[in-house]
Amino acid sequence: MPLLARSVQAPLHIEVRRGAVADLGAILSDGRISAGGDVAVVVGPGQGEKVAELIQPTLGSADIFTTTGGTLDAALELGGKLRTRSYDAVVGIGGGKTVDVAKYAAMRRGLPMVSVATALANDGIASPVSSLVTEGIKGSYGVHIPIAVIVDLDFVESGPDRHNRAGIGDLISNISALADWELARQVRGEPVDGLAASLARAAAEAIINHPGDMSDDDFVTVLAEGLISSGLAMAVCGSSRPASGGCHEIMHAIDALFPDTASHGELAGLGALYCTWLRGDQRRLRQMSACLRRHNLPRTPADVGLDDEQFADAVAFAPRTRPDRYTILEHLDLGAEEIRRRLGDYVDALDHHGA
Repeated sequence: MPLLARSVQAPLHIEVRRGAVADLGAILSDGRISAGGDVAVVVGPGQGEKVAELIQPTLGSADIFTTTGGTLDAALELGGKLRTRSYDAVVGIGGGKTVDVAKYAAMRRGLPMVSVATALANDGIASPVSSLVTEGIKGSYGVHIPIAVIVDLDFVESGPDRHNRAGIGDLISNISALADWELARQVRGEPVDGLAASLARAAAEAIINHPGDMSDDDFVTVLAEGLISSGLAMAVCGSSRPASGGCHEIMHAIDALFPDTASHGELAGLGALYCTWLRGDQRRLRQMSACLRRHNLPRTPADVGLDDEQFADAVAFAPRTRPDRYTILEHLDLGAEEIRRRLGDYVDALDHHGA
């Protein structure tokens, strides 16, 4: 993945609460974002369209564009549409695919971008990364961090429960990603940015120990703020390192080999748990497994519809998805047979320890 634009500047506006969307017009009229309301609003199917209908009367001279698919082609097509007139900013409203398309198109046009999240499926709502599909394979592209991030808990609550819970898996995968980053420091001398690591770790710790669930506003707020903090961590260090390690290599491998198996966050959580077991960290294994189980998230290949052979193939393929990244997968450099053997031990360990 290309290096990201290194920046310690936080978004101008961060808002996580109920009713935030109703005030979007006022937020966008902030002179730091748009002087006269000349913004391009990008929505996806579903809740994004509902939000656009709600706020359109307050947007003045805004144009509304619809995008689907979360592909690089869709982002390039949107970028072409943004050339039709002069805009102050791009506003992406919806889930991760819509926001990622909007971020990439805005970056190509040199425009600031406002992220309005209607779901909490992953940390893309505030990260300097767009995950886009090209030729059937999902790739990561460095973009500018959103200038404002808005999460309306009303829209999150009305979205698919499984979709929102997936963000928990993505957030706790920070723990595994940070362990991989430290491993790379020890083995290869790779520098670790302490501020970025602290932001990513604090976000994960806050959610892994929280007793609430998606029906609890306090829990959902902590989840949203944690996902935003993960995005800031990546912006601080100019890399996705604080939130992406072997866990995401496995996720990308499954996406490439077995498309549409499960969501980004579900696979990141599963990959993080498996990498933590490979690392031999029993305390973290129990802690992370308990959190995933409490929120009904996948912990084994069978939970996402994969058999052991398929998951082993994905683990073997995983390092190829990030050739420049050093994680527990590259460190152990396991052969195919050893991966299969250890996978059986992993499932047994979850059962034996009640993890």
